[in-house]
Amino acid sequence: MTEVRGRVWKSGEPQDGFSFEEISTYLADEETLVWADVYAPDHAALAALAEELGLNIWAVEDATAPKERTKATVYRTHTFFTVYAIQTVQAQDDTTSTLIKHRISGFVLPRGLITVRLPPEFDMDEVSERFDELGGQQHGVGALVHGLLDVVVDGHFQAVQKLDDGIESLEDELFADGGPKRGLQRRTFRLRKDLVDLRRVVLPMREVVSAIQHRRMDAKTSPELDPLYADLYDHVLRASEWTESLRDMITTVFETNLSLQDARLNTVMKKLTGWAAIIAVPTAVTGFYGQNVDYPGINTVAGFLASSAVIVLAVVVLYVMFRRRDWL
Repeated sequence: MTEVRGRVWKSGEPQDGFSFEEISTYLADEETLVWADVYAPDHAALAALAEELGLNIWAVEDATAPKERTKATVYRTHTFFTVYAIQTVQAQDDTTSTLIKHRISGFVLPRGLITVRLPPEFDMDEVSERFDELGGQQHGVGALVHGLLDVVVDGHFQAVQKLDDGIESLEDELFADGGPKRGLQRRTFRLRKDLVDLRRVVLPMREVVSAIQHRRMDAKTSPELDPLYADLYDHVLRASEWTESLRDMITTVFETNLSLQDARLNTVMKKLTGWAAIIAVPTAVTGFYGQNVDYPGINTVAGFLASSAVIVLAVVVLYVMFRRRDWL
């Protein structure tokens, strides 16, 4: 069921009584700015609105499609974009993702913004606050779009920071005195999967912000927004570069863990081999004297003492040699 909320400004002042049915009326007034936020959208209602406002039908299909990539498309009368806001949560176990994605599509019109949210859980109040902080209607629809993208990019930074902290904790755990805890491999794969999902969201934001920044319909009337969009693009680049560096870090953690496992296995095998060599000496001596034939010292105390002395001497010599070579 389609649910809609919105805000209307006229001559720079906020108005009460927003109505979804009057969006086309709001947009026809040059003194009016409108923001309609549609969540849990019904395709038929959105298609009817698109026909009334002259929105591209394929953009409407993309706005309601179950899966869509991050992108921005500039049409003659409007701009369509799709972005993903990221929410970070606490992992319940070693395999549960810590990222929740909220898809937001937008139709940017000369005097209005229509946002479509899938799913509807993302809170848009912060976007409204950012718009008010910029001065409201005096900067036009460009300020609305900037406020939305700014909130989305800030969420990307928080997600990247959380993954960075998680990877650093894995690195500390790798070289802990007691060795890594159980489940490190699963946590590494979980962070790696989260990072892949985050890269699919963060990296295309460069094209989205660039397209909106350079094709703004209000660029001539609101040039004061240019430095704000330039700063937003810089934030997107930083988030992208940070994400790329995390991919190298998680790969290094994964490969280092495998190398340390091989090193620990080699150490264990080396110790076992050394002790096996030491144990082989008494086994060989007692086996030799256990032959069912006559030999010097059989059934005598001297023979027993001689064999025992050979065992002790050989074991001590091997133990000292192995310790010097760090084989034990």
